[in-house]
Amino acid sequence: MKITVITGTEVKGCTWHLKEAFLSELRKGNDIQEFYLPRDNPQFCRGCKICFFVHESKCPHADKVMPIWDSMVNSDLIVWAYPVYVVLRTPGHVKTLLDHFGCHWMVHRPEPKMFTKTAIVLTQSIGAPNGSAQDDVATSMSWLGVPRVKRLGFGMIDGVIWEELKPKRREKFIRKTEAFARSLKNLKPAKGLSLKGKFFFEICKAMQKYLLKKTDKPSADAQYWIDQGWISL
Repeated sequence: MKITVITGTEVKGCTWHLKEAFLSELRKGNDIQEFYLPRDNPQFCRGCKICFFVHESKCPHADKVMPIWDSMVNSDLIVWAYPVYVVLRTPGHVKTLLDHFGCHWMVHRPEPKMFTKTAIVLTQSIGAPNGSAQDDVATSMSWLGVPRVKRLGFGMIDGVIWEELKPKRREKFIRKTEAFARSLKNLKPAKGLSLKGKFFFEICKAMQKYLLKKTDKPSADAQYWIDQGWISL
């Protein structure tokens, strides 16, 4: 199994320990590629729209974006691990990376290989709910066509320093994370888009057909849909 891991912090703190506990059950026999943000992150999206109008390889930040995207496309499992900061949402550098994937959303140029993948969202906070922060990545994964998105979140409660947490709480977090990872050991590819994903795909397909009729020359998006055999001139 090929696994891409995107960790939303370079600090070897609570998030790192949870991520390592998760991977401890999956390292043997699997091909794992890891990225750390903000170290491996692109700059903020400039809104130049080159990815939409021309191709994502022409993005001024392609040297950072493409290695992560290519790794995701070629993986069976995509793991996002990050802390929850202020406003109870995903950290800014994670959002920055997600912004660069917009051209691959269902409404633009979805990658069919994403339709068989599983994504994991692993988060931790001092005690606040993790759900809203997980939604940011889960929403992006769904619009990229990933049919299975699983979540696991923790409230540290005792503090923000892993070593200062009560030993029993650390052990509890590790046991639960390892058990979560073990449930994925025999992961099989999804059989395609989820029911919700199929619904959105058909809407986007109808939209591309409609837009194609309104122009003399197909847009980059429309040409992609034509090349995939999803619509025709």
